Amino acid sequence: MLNFVTWTVNPNIFSGFVTVRWYGLAFAVGLWIGYEIVTRMFRHEGAPEKWIGSLFIYVVIAMVVGARLGHVFFYDWEYYSHHLMDIFKIWEGGLASHGGTIGLLIAILLYSHYVTHKSPLWTFDRLVVPTAFVAGLIRLGNLMNHEIYGSVTTMPWGFRFVDNLGAWMHGSAPVFTQPCHPTQIYEALCYFALFGLMMWMYWRKNSERRPGLLFGVAMLGIFTARFFIEFIKNVQEPWEIGLRNSCGMDIGQILSIPFIILGICLIIYAYRKPPLEMTFPNKFPESGNSKK
Repeated sequence: MLNFVTWTVNPNIFSGFVTVRWYGLAFAVGLWIGYEIVTRMFRHEGAPEKWIGSLFIYVVIAMVVGARLGHVFFYDWEYYSHHLMDIFKIWEGGLASHGGTIGLLIAILLYSHYVTHKSPLWTFDRLVVPTAFVAGLIRLGNLMNHEIYGSVTTMPWGFRFVDNLGAWMHGSAPVFTQPCHPTQIYEALCYFALFGLMMWMYWRKNSERRPGLLFGVAMLGIFTARFFIEFIKNVQEPWEIGLRNSCGMDIGQILSIPFIILGICLIIYAYRKPPLEMTFPNKFPESGNSKK
């Protein structure tokens, strides 16, 4: 007899006057740890300390707005085109990682132009390192929410998720799915491994000397993992079934292809040029001048 995992974790850590969810906690912890990692990188390279606060604002706004609009336009525009005010109801759920990535790309271009006055690759190479860690935590948040799981499996590590989540959280008896692939865990493990690789590349191999390398590794690693795991993941919207039947891919895979190509091109670009000569003062400059 196979011993499947029956997943009964409540998405809420606690609820009352204020409801705190595991997903929100994962997002907040990821941002906090990411902020600390980037701060150490900036200090290590002698970048102005005030750049960090500006970057945090750009990143948070870009991730939230981009991820929300990505869900609206890529996955459920048929609904939101008739309910425009519901676009602002982020608390009801609906965020797309591809949209968040596009939002970050735009935000860093603006940040580089108005704040650092450096090539955007300088910021991308440092930001993507903790981004992989945040992505892993967000997938664990999806696990806590009983969402974005895979197809039915006979593997012993299959998870039976609560199918009537809303009713169950209001007191109804849980109705469980068949054992499914816990694709949230698969993706989280891939992203954590990628985070470890990039931390090693930055702190041990000085890969930041090759502009675009870390950014390329992140794009290739994150979206290649996403592309292949999608084959065993349930579609997020019913209309994707027709898309998968017609071309063998869902919208998540189609959207991943440009980022995979971008990653490959960036890695090639990084190795076609000699590494930069850089100094590492391991402190913030006293002047805090924003131009270097």
